[in-house]
Amino acid sequence: MVARAFTVAFEGIEPRSVEVQCAISAGLPAFAIVGLPNKAVSEARERVRAALASMSIALPSRRITVNLSPADLPKEGSHFDLPIALALLAALQIVPADAVERTLALGELSLDGRLVPVTGALPAAVAAAEQDRTLLCPRACGAEAAWVAATQVLAATSLDEVVRHFTGRTAITPAEAGEIPPPPGQPDLSEVRGQERARRALEIAAAGRHHMLMIGPPGNGKSFLARRMPGILPPLSPAEALETSMVHSVAGLLADGGISRVRPFRYPHHTATSAAIIGGTRAARPGEISVAHNGVLFMDEFPEYARDVLEALREPLETGEIVVPRAHATLRYPCRFLLIAAANPCRCGHLADAARACTRAPTCGEDYLGKISGPLMDRFDIRIELPPTSWTEIEAREPGESSATVAARVSAARQIQSLRYTSHPTARTNADAEGDTLEQVASPDAEGRTLLGRVADRYGLSARGYHRILRVARTIADLDGSADVRMPHIAEAVSYRIILARPRTP
Repeated sequence: MVARAFTVAFEGIEPRSVEVQCAISAGLPAFAIVGLPNKAVSEARERVRAALASMSIALPSRRITVNLSPADLPKEGSHFDLPIALALLAALQIVPADAVERTLALGELSLDGRLVPVTGALPAAVAAAEQDRTLLCPRACGAEAAWVAATQVLAATSLDEVVRHFTGRTAITPAEAGEIPPPPGQPDLSEVRGQERARRALEIAAAGRHHMLMIGPPGNGKSFLARRMPGILPPLSPAEALETSMVHSVAGLLADGGISRVRPFRYPHHTATSAAIIGGTRAARPGEISVAHNGVLFMDEFPEYARDVLEALREPLETGEIVVPRAHATLRYPCRFLLIAAANPCRCGHLADAARACTRAPTCGEDYLGKISGPLMDRFDIRIELPPTSWTEIEAREPGESSATVAARVSAARQIQSLRYTSHPTARTNADAEGDTLEQVASPDAEGRTLLGRVADRYGLSARGYHRILRVARTIADLDGSADVRMPHIAEAVSYRIILARPRTP
């Protein structure tokens, strides 16, 4: 007799169905796991053996073979423990085989039979719904998996509890979806003194999901501003929360018994490797750009990142997806994030202060910012220089607008864009608009088109640069409540684009 249980293996965030087959046959006592398992999966036999022993279940003195099908698909992770144990229990006729086959299971077993949380419960629940199966997982994973309402989620604390459920003695209560409340005491935009132009640029970037580069001397508020971006962004929609949490689930970041509606904010150090930022570390885990999906990626000291890291950002910024090649497969992760980058004007940081600048000024500034290649620089919709903050601004008692006030305007602009792109297959915000769609929604008036033409001729704008000005102008018009893109909107959008551009020589 061959008993079967079902689980998943992960290729990126995509769950691949795996059939766990268990056969008990005559021969020398052995317990073998085949089907391209990695070390963690191979060691499952010892954890399963100990967990069954803790329940006073002894393995027979026969040959036990567990096959993970399809056999050519690599199997990684400790979540195969529970389905292997279920297939073995079904082969021993301790639990009903048909009930096990109607279940998709994942979970790690401790030596005393407790179920340990694992990554990937949320995408596994999606797979269970597609296969019309019930999901069985550890108790700590139930709240996140239950967000997939199309399937029943059973969250157990131990293997003994699972056996009692399948034998009809004590049923497991279905798990309920859990939501993590936003953390209290978030940084507020009202704490920023001065930098009115930067505050305005931050609002536009949030409203249209426009990538933004801030350049200024050290200590003038670049990081201070960036950390307040999450407070002005609208909460994740249910669909966005689900797809973002699927990435976080595979990355092992859902540890609080549910998912959050707060947009992710990632702040990697400039010494991070390309694999850490882009993805492709051990087991091809998602990188920072994917963990920041539907949220913000803040990269401080931008020119200090390794060149291969910076250049690797170019394609994901355009496509909203990263492809990680592996020896056995090509993994895809979503990465539609908002990039906020900050940089000093030069290595010493005091290029504009003649009294403090180094002896290589102004060449040092060109060399330093020259580490950001032209194609990458072209992908920033908004570029802004932050002047030093004066003491009068720092000591000002009158606070600026709060994050809640700005967030209301951002939310209204996002709502306009949501309605505008309802029928568009990929666009959600103005930053996603392109081609004919962009021409339709952001066509400027006659004065604006004339101004844009003059700027394009004077500064030699690329097609990408031309279109990005239109996108930013469309967002400015949305914040202004205007159905049309007019000349003032174009003028403001241009002012955020040409600070690092050089006019063409006549």
